[in-house]
Amino acid sequence: MIQKKLLQPNRVRRIDGGFSFIPHRFLADGFLASLTQKEILLYFFLILAADRYGLSFYAYDAICSFLQISLDQYIEARDRLIRKDLIAFDGTLFQVLDLPKQPEKNPVISQYRKHIKTVIQQSLWGT
Repeated sequence: MIQKKLLQPNRVRRIDGGFSFIPHRFLADGFLASLTQKEILLYFFLILAADRYGLSFYAYDAICSFLQISLDQYIEARDRLIRKDLIAFDGTLFQVLDLPKQPEKNPVISQYRKHIKTVIQQSLWGT
């Protein structure tokens, strides 16, 4: 097992003021891999902006400005995060939700994996 030690003990992270965290499941269970770049950007912004209940109320123009994305990119990312059950939005208020049991499958990534599997099989067995 790898022995861990603090590299800079005087710089250990702690919660001061705001409250935000990303559960390890977000990476380990494939949620990160299931998102597009713009979805990740918006999701992380909403986590950083949220209070302890996951609530935030930034307007779309401020979000687009902070993230340097267009209104169309914002709307597409927001709507996909809602469909993937990662956030709720009532028109003015966002809530970052507790992670669902598993991420929604990304059809592009699934197709890519199938293609790679086929290429590997063909190269190994010549089929």
